[in-house]
Amino acid sequence: MRSNNQSNRLIKWIIMTGDFFLLNGILLGLSQWHWRMGVWERGMIEIFILVNNIALMLSQLRFSTIVHFRLVGGGDILKRIVGLTVMQSVLAYLLTLVFAYSLPIGWIQYEVGTLFVILLLLKRLTERWFIKLYREAGRNTRYVTLVGSDPELVGIFRKLKNDETLGYHMLGYYGDEHLQKLVDEIDEMEKNKKREPVRLKRLGSSEELLDAIKNGEELNLGDELYYCVSRIERNNIRDVSKYCDQHVVRFFYVPVSVETIGLNLKREMLDDMEVFTTYENPLQNSVNKAVKRMFDIVMSLVFLVPTALIFPFIWIIIKIQSPGPIFFKQKRTGLDGREFDCLKFRSMHVNADADKVQATKDDPRKYPFGNFMRKANIDELPQFWNVLRGDMSIVGPRPHMLAHTEQYSQLIDKYMVRHFVKPGVTGWAQVTGYRGETKELWQMEGRVKRDIWYMEHWSIWLDIRIIWMTFKTIFVHDKNAY
Repeated sequence: MRSNNQSNRLIKWIIMTGDFFLLNGILLGLSQWHWRMGVWERGMIEIFILVNNIALMLSQLRFSTIVHFRLVGGGDILKRIVGLTVMQSVLAYLLTLVFAYSLPIGWIQYEVGTLFVILLLLKRLTERWFIKLYREAGRNTRYVTLVGSDPELVGIFRKLKNDETLGYHMLGYYGDEHLQKLVDEIDEMEKNKKREPVRLKRLGSSEELLDAIKNGEELNLGDELYYCVSRIERNNIRDVSKYCDQHVVRFFYVPVSVETIGLNLKREMLDDMEVFTTYENPLQNSVNKAVKRMFDIVMSLVFLVPTALIFPFIWIIIKIQSPGPIFFKQKRTGLDGREFDCLKFRSMHVNADADKVQATKDDPRKYPFGNFMRKANIDELPQFWNVLRGDMSIVGPRPHMLAHTEQYSQLIDKYMVRHFVKPGVTGWAQVTGYRGETKELWQMEGRVKRDIWYMEHWSIWLDIRIIWMTFKTIFVHDKNAY
């Protein structure tokens, strides 16, 4: 098992080596075809290539790849890519000033950095895809043991086992026999996915595990152990954690369900005592607000310019296919529950139900070009004017019709919490499968849950990640986009 996990290091070194090949490919290509470098002497080119490689080597020490990590988000990978390329470019420029002061590299280094960040992003996406296929085939795996008798272990199993591309395999569990209920739930889950049921092997009771540890027995616990008992059993938790440390097994403590209160809490220290307070919304911070607002202004201008260029074509096609106004203006619920006029290119024929009934997959109110605009998100482009005005943000919870706000605020706990931030043109719920029509209550509950998660975990990097995931839907059709 351990030797199999060493492949993680090999994957990391292969990826890092590939980064050097990519950078040198860019440098050699520019040395052959760039009009500025075409007049350089061979020695100047060699110095330029050398300092760029040294800069990349130093930058890798600070921003080495994390694409091979199992539980890592696209936003974290993007931060690493940007950090690596910015540091590499700055260091290469400074090193060139030291080794070859007269070398005119200002704009050339900028072009190298721009090409490098774009191609490195595509490289990371490809690498992540190959790694997932590799793990799905049963390679680069990690073995896991569960300990405890609490239903919380069902959630742990689903997170680790449900996605085969993460490369987790279950050795079994130590717990009470009545935990067979957990196994039954797993079987039902697998049956719903039309796979063979997975039996979670019982390795013994929790007491048998503790006795074996105290007696110094050698146990096969794999690479990771998840321990789910009440915190009052602190001595047992310490014993199991110590054993895991001694045997190079990563230890995770999972609070039992009665101790999970469903709030996002922030850990603080009261002298030497651990306490928890309610999690602060990052966008309540005035600096974060200013950063997000500046980002919104810049991005809205970036999108409004091409919108103005294609507007005449959209205007002509809409007028031909569906007589009526070009824009659709609808009252929606915004920041702090205030109403505002949300703008869209009109994608449906003029109708009396526009402010009450959601669009459906085969909605007869849609006309052909309107249907295309909805699938490609083109109908949302005028909302960047709402962003520029300050009614909306680029990223945030999608604003709902007034009728839906009134309806769902009565049915869903914490529904109105999503209005503590500005609504967005796109959002975390929309890029994680909760876009479009909400036929059943659980769909809106899932959307609200993701909206609140976004509010509590906001960062500018998360916004950039969501924008990138939204941009991809232009090329990869979202089945919920209608």
